[in-house]
Amino acid sequence: MIGRLNGKLAIKKAPQILIDCQGVGYEVDVSMSTFYQLPSEGEMVSLWTHLLIKDDQHALIGFYTDQERSLFRQLIKISGVGPKMALTILSGISEPDFVLCVQSSDVTTLTRLPGVGKKTAERLIMEMKDKLETLSGDSLSAELGNTPAAVHHSAVDEAIEALIALGYKPADASKMIKSAAQGADSSSSENLIKLALQNAIH
Repeated sequence: MIGRLNGKLAIKKAPQILIDCQGVGYEVDVSMSTFYQLPSEGEMVSLWTHLLIKDDQHALIGFYTDQERSLFRQLIKISGVGPKMALTILSGISEPDFVLCVQSSDVTTLTRLPGVGKKTAERLIMEMKDKLETLSGDSLSAELGNTPAAVHHSAVDEAIEALIALGYKPADASKMIKSAAQGADSSSSENLIKLALQNAIH
């Protein structure tokens, strides 16, 4: 089991990154929550990881905090919530806000996340309530902050591709990013993705 990676952040393109660990490159899928906290390409990074093993592939999921990894592991135990949906949930809502949704039985906010219907939201609330003790309090990560973003020539296109990879339909992803780009810094794909996800749940 690969539980943690330490190395150079070689490629940073949401929602996947590549970490160079002494000459071996590991492709890692990350939530946008983790992506926002990553350093710039070429800098050292350390991530907690979860190894997914399927019949046709092995995949590494990376997390900036062990608490986010713990929440991911709890989410994928819930019926109907696979790894992709779990990453989408972690990308679209912060850990504290997710806990508040569960505690207050806020189905409406959860259903604004892509792929989360009313039944899935109700199941999330029901099955996560008894697990909150291990995920709440000081163990929860703080509100996510921005990190310096690299400038890309096609930031809008990259942002749209990232949302599609997270589970949004192409038309919805395009609409969300273009809406976020109005009056915002459209030179940063990270900024556009974050604004689009924030707008989606408000």
